[in-house]
Amino acid sequence: MSVQKFNDAAGNLERVVLSGPKESSVEIYMYGATVTSWKSQGHERLFVSKQAKLDGTKAIRGGIPLVFPQFGPGALPQHGFARTRPWTFVGASEHGEGIAATFELTDNEETRASAWPFRFILSYTVDITATTLSTIIKYENTDTKEFDFTSLMHTYFRVPDIAHTTVTGLESTTYVDKIKGLTTQESRTEIAVDANEDRVYEDVPGIVGVRCGGETISIRRFNFKDIVLWNPWAEKAREMSDFGDDEYTQMICVEAGTVASKISLRPGQTISCGQLLALEKDTN
Repeated sequence: MSVQKFNDAAGNLERVVLSGPKESSVEIYMYGATVTSWKSQGHERLFVSKQAKLDGTKAIRGGIPLVFPQFGPGALPQHGFARTRPWTFVGASEHGEGIAATFELTDNEETRASAWPFRFILSYTVDITATTLSTIIKYENTDTKEFDFTSLMHTYFRVPDIAHTTVTGLESTTYVDKIKGLTTQESRTEIAVDANEDRVYEDVPGIVGVRCGGETISIRRFNFKDIVLWNPWAEKAREMSDFGDDEYTQMICVEAGTVASKISLRPGQTISCGQLLALEKDTN
């Protein structure tokens, strides 16, 4: 197992690559602390658009962008500022079954001058084993005032073919369909996507899965209540400059977060939230 550091043309740390056991690896850009690659058993499990900007001019289109302190549009730019700020690499260490790295983001003059002006520390740990990827953020309020926020891990899963991909674990859950403008309950045990989808599933009780190609990636959440399901489909894909017109067939976003309600922290209080992604072979 190993840690590799890569600098940009100016000599600044650009990204970190952790190599784990059995052909597993993960790549994290300092820009947004965005995970841009997760390989398990030698195969890429995350989608990054071929047209994604990796030069720090725009949030990276793919991987696992980190949404904080605002989900969606609002007083701040879309999805907040965490995904478009440079993070600090704190360090990496091996453990019995894999390797982990930690990154940090703190408030600065720019964030304190924004519509969300609080002092905070985010500590982000990315951990891989042969068949798992764990991404956990510890949120700390270092301000003198209580604050609240929404947050989400905007995970883009790579799939061989969206037509043969389903999402499980959301049956009987209430969701907001942002395309159709309605709130209803999910009746399907396996959800197939065949159109532009943008849904917020609220208070999801258990494990969610992305099933394709004889494998399932299970998503276990820690202190995150909700799941967002998103695919732009053809029409929306054509509207995005950093997304290929046909790439919607190769991805699905299943995003763990708390976005239907807010997380509140008192001064000095912390909370850790995140997800564990695990590769599992289908048995049926």
